[in-house]
Amino acid sequence: QVQLVESGGGLVQAGESLRLSCAASGLTFENYAMAWFRQAPGNQRELVAEKRRGGNTKYADTVKGRFTISRIDANNTLYLQMDSLKPEDTAVYYCVARRHWGGGSYSPGYWGQGTQVTVSS
Repeated sequence: QVQLVESGGGLVQAGESLRLSCAASGLTFENYAMAWFRQAPGNQRELVAEKRRGGNTKYADTVKGRFTISRIDANNTLYLQMDSLKPEDTAVYYCVARRHWGGGSYSPGYWGQGTQVTVSS
């Protein structure tokens, strides 16, 4: 079955960096649009960054210029480099695998269990 396992979360101070990793198994990784979502207490889940097949990338406005998403298809691994972290980045971060059918159309996603990121001021 499909497994997505996140790692790399933790507690940091504002301005510091973290790198999240997601190890995928049970799917043909290169066929999937891979994304990071996050959910803070009391908030809805939101898309942080996505990297599709072919390299198309998009970011939430709140993280542009600070976060970088990357993937190594040969290793079935997704990364999120997070720099200049802010307290408002505090959330559980989820790795998500979806098939992209074009435009805004996606398959239902596979989700990891999440990793906690806490940024203190």
